[in-house]
Amino acid sequence: MKMTKQPILENISPEFGSSLNIHNYKEPKNEQAAKWHFHPEMEIVFVHGGAGKRHIGDHISYYNDGDLIFIGSNVPHMGFTDRLTNNKSEVVIHIKEDFLGPGFFDLPEMASIKRLFERSKQGIVFHSRTKWDIGIRIEALLHLSPFERVLEFLKILDALSHSQEYTLLHVDEVIIESKPQDTQRLDLIYKLVRNEFTRSISLGEAAELVSMSEQAFSRYFKNKTGKTFTQFVNEYRLVHASKLLSEEHLSITNICYESGFNNFSHFNKQFKKYTGKSPSQYRNELRTVLK
Repeated sequence: MKMTKQPILENISPEFGSSLNIHNYKEPKNEQAAKWHFHPEMEIVFVHGGAGKRHIGDHISYYNDGDLIFIGSNVPHMGFTDRLTNNKSEVVIHIKEDFLGPGFFDLPEMASIKRLFERSKQGIVFHSRTKWDIGIRIEALLHLSPFERVLEFLKILDALSHSQEYTLLHVDEVIIESKPQDTQRLDLIYKLVRNEFTRSISLGEAAELVSMSEQAFSRYFKNKTGKTFTQFVNEYRLVHASKLLSEEHLSITNICYESGFNNFSHFNKQFKKYTGKSPSQYRNELRTVLK
């Protein structure tokens, strides 16, 4: 079965203070991954228990009793869990191929991991003991310091590169039908938002940056990302606000303005819509967990 709809380019930013982007989706599901999408980052997913569907490139298959999947850069795919999956949790890791710097994986000691990266462009499913042994280690990454996390993650990559308990989902690499200028345009927009989100960014400014009219840019951005430009900017600000709530001792009012919002009531409303909690509830729950 071939997916006819153009996949959406998803923008992924690394976690604060880390070159790895790790999300732990607790029960019941990861709602945000339901769309047909791709991204320049490689993706490793460990689904703890449950049964569901894999849709990676042109490949569709099913898993039982959890799954461990490695997807290469720019390979389109759907999410792997939903309300019917009945999994305990899902850990998703995103990394760029050069996340440890240009040339790092060209070192002789990294040759097997570099080959793993190449195989991942075909989509890899790990099974048997590898699935559970590595899956548990992936979950344990969540509790390590940034430095220890990078070291352990390298060991995980090395273990995966030597495992024989895997299946390739495609005989050939999956080629994403995406024009290079699309990636270049969106990179310019993402960079603008990343650097300037604390101030007002108009639709006109973004459109001018990529030499488009406002109307054409608005349609283009929604088509490529599945979001309006305003929605994308606000979500970027809300992610930043959630980091400040967990890492800084600023007042919630200050966090509102530090995140680029100029109306406290609007900030509260948007934060609750995005996270399901008010900023104060979000911070209090974090403090309870830390205690």
